[in-house]
Amino acid sequence: MQTVKMYTTAVCPFCTQAKQILKSRGVAEIEEIRIDTDSAQLQSMMKLTGRRTVPQIFIGETHVGGCDDLLALDAQGGLLPLLNAA
Repeated sequence: MQTVKMYTTAVCPFCTQAKQILKSRGVAEIEEIRIDTDSAQLQSMMKLTGRRTVPQIFIGETHVGGCDDLLALDAQGGLLPLLNAA
């Protein structure tokens, strides 16, 4: 299974929802990068994604986007193949 990295904050309902979706699809471990406690990580996230909002989700090297993007990917049947890509 691909590694999952997520930029998050402490009080983000969309981050919580995204984590629940990923766990329900078999993801055991999510590398969380907190941007609310480390402003350098916020700058890094914005440089990588062009976005200021959380969550920002990466599966392997692929930037999935935010929670809505994750939900859309799952609804289209693309989430599990991406997670299980070699």
